[in-house]
Formats: sequence, C-alpha cells, structure tokens
Amino acid sequence: MTIKLTSAAAAIALLFSTGGALGNDKPTDPQIAHIAYTAGVLDVEAAKQAIATSKNKTVVEFAESMLRDHESVNKQALDLVKKLNVTPEDNDTSKSLSQAAEAKRQELAKLKGGEFDKAYIEHEVAYHKEVNGALETLLIPSAQNAELKSLLETGLKLFQGHQQHAEHVAAELK
Repeated sequence: MTIKLTSAAAAIALLFSTGGALGNDKPTDPQIAHIAYTAGVLDVEAAKQAIATSKNKTVVEFAESMLRDHESVNKQALDLVKKLNVTPEDNDTSKSLSQAAEAKRQELAKLKGGEFDKAYIEHEVAYHKEVNGALETLLIPSAQNAELKSLLETGLKLFQGHQQHAEHVAAELK
C-alpha cells in the first residue's frame, strides 16, 4: 500500500515550502517554539486517540511511545522558553497544523479495527517525515538561540527514530 500524504502532513509540507504561510520569511525563535510545541501536542492528541481506539498491541505500544516521547520533549521545550523568558508566538503555521490535525482526528474517529490502525500509522509516518523535513530545512536553520537550536536537533534525532518505528509498524500491518 502506498503511504498517502495525510491532511496534517500536507499542511506541513505546504506551510514549510517556499509558497507556504511562512514563505521565504524565516520564522522567529518565538514562532519556532510555538510551531514545534504545537506539532508535539498534536501528536500527543493523536496518540491518545490511538490508545483509546486501537485493539492492536503493536499500534497501542507505538502510540504509548509517541505520547511519552512527545510529552517529554514538550516539557523540555516549556522549561527552555521559561528559562529564556521567551513567549511562544502563535502564528499561521501553528493554526493550520491544528486545523489539519482536527480534520485528521475526525477522519480517524470514523474508522475501526484494522482500518483505523493502518490509517493512524500511515498518518504517523507521513507526519513525522514532514515534521522532520521542516526541522531540518527550516526550523533548525532559522533558530537563532543556541539552546533552542540544540533542543530542535535533539528532537529531530528522536523524531527520525519515530518515523522509522512508524514505518516498521506500517510494514507489520500490511
């Protein structure tokens, strides 16, 4: 089965491309902090939906790891913005990510069993792939604060592992 780009991943791709909401403008550190935190919160929400819906042990374990890891990274991000006395700045990218994630949650809510499991995992593969690309090509290069950049780089390594894990689970579900 070909993994299709989900609505949230498509929104990320659009927003981080040269024609997206940020365009050629580099996001500021407060915007980057908000985008990264929002992306993590949205994956926590997706994980909670999967834990509540799936009956597949592998899918639930994957979702539990997403919940744990994204909550941990978001706690680190909140601690960092408090330390730096930075207020994350809401922006069009964060808003669009949230809207796309809500649409995906509603789409997944209509599915049950194996259909839900496959759609959730395909979404996780695509979502992590796009977020990782955005981290590499826009967010990390645009970050001005060294500690923020370091946290984003650490997050990227973790999220690349998430993408690989999701790809492995997707292969198991075929």
